[in-house]
Amino acid sequence: MSILSNLADECLATATCQLPVELLTKGSFSGRQTAKKIALAAHVAQIDPYRAATHNKGIMNGVDAVTIAMGNDWRAIESAAHAYAARDGQYRGLSHWSLSADQQFLQGELTLPLPVGFVGGSIKIVPLVQLNQQLAQIKEVSDLEKLLVCVGLAQNLAALLALVTEGIQRGHMQLQLRSTALAAGAKITEVAEVVQQLQAQGQTDLTSAQLILQKIRKNGDHNDRI
Repeated sequence: MSILSNLADECLATATCQLPVELLTKGSFSGRQTAKKIALAAHVAQIDPYRAATHNKGIMNGVDAVTIAMGNDWRAIESAAHAYAARDGQYRGLSHWSLSADQQFLQGELTLPLPVGFVGGSIKIVPLVQLNQQLAQIKEVSDLEKLLVCVGLAQNLAALLALVTEGIQRGHMQLQLRSTALAAGAKITEVAEVVQQLQAQGQTDLTSAQLILQKIRKNGDHNDRI
């Protein structure tokens, strides 16, 4: 029974941010409207564990990716985060969002237990981890903790912004259409046009994407000859 707990609640990292509400203007929603909706959505995650589970999953989408890139055990970080989310007996959202008193800023805060490593184990012997540390300018373990919690907060903001404005489904469909275009063989410079035509014709299967791509390239060859 001699083993460390993954609930490292004395190894906490906190990220905060403050955004002018006008930056959140999207579609028909004013920045202030969007900010209020984000704050309300975050509040729901504090009182409803069903919403909290999805809320926190979104946070960990970003955290897990960085954890893996930095040669750490993402399952340990997941376990720590979800246990911490239930530290008062009810599972809650890990982040908090609110409007400033003058309603000019959206304020966010996220605290995570992050028992990560900077050296030791496979971290110092995997070349890709070394490269990732250099790219992220990780000089010490506190740098990694800061990066992880900041990515988590940014990921959460992106998810909430989509959720309260255009809806998550639209964003997911955009990703699906891009994946379909790439699977059809589209180059990066061709993806946007393939996606646009798939949406216009209402057919989103691989065969349709391949036919669209053939037409795009045929037209391109014709224009080049002209």
